[in-house]
Amino acid sequence: MLPLVLFFLLGLLILVLFEWRERHRKDGTDVSRPSIDSTCCGQHLVCEREKLLQPLDKPVYYDDEELDAYADIPADDLTEEQAAAISDVFHSLREEDVPGWVRSLEMRRIALPADVREEALLIVREQRNAVGAH
Repeated sequence: MLPLVLFFLLGLLILVLFEWRERHRKDGTDVSRPSIDSTCCGQHLVCEREKLLQPLDKPVYYDDEELDAYADIPADDLTEEQAAAISDVFHSLREEDVPGWVRSLEMRRIALPADVREEALLIVREQRNAVGAH
């Protein structure tokens, strides 16, 4: 149970970081503050988090439909072949697609093998540091 909770929290962190990065970057340039619309409550972080926690209509596929066969299999129960298939898709992604892919897997209830999860977290950290350096 604990690994599933940790997986969910990691995915949520990755999603929040990705969304934060996308909202603060337009056409490759940094935006000093988010735009405010008439429905904004003035608490941007609260609004953004609530928006992120709302389920999307459907997952985005990254040419990985075959991974749907691994839904509801805990990461520790994946076979070597299943883990390798997930790893192959992960290594075919552009780094900027990793957070969205992880969110898509969460929506599809597909667990990441530990090594892929660690690599994904590193990529997200690098992206966050790159955004923060600007």
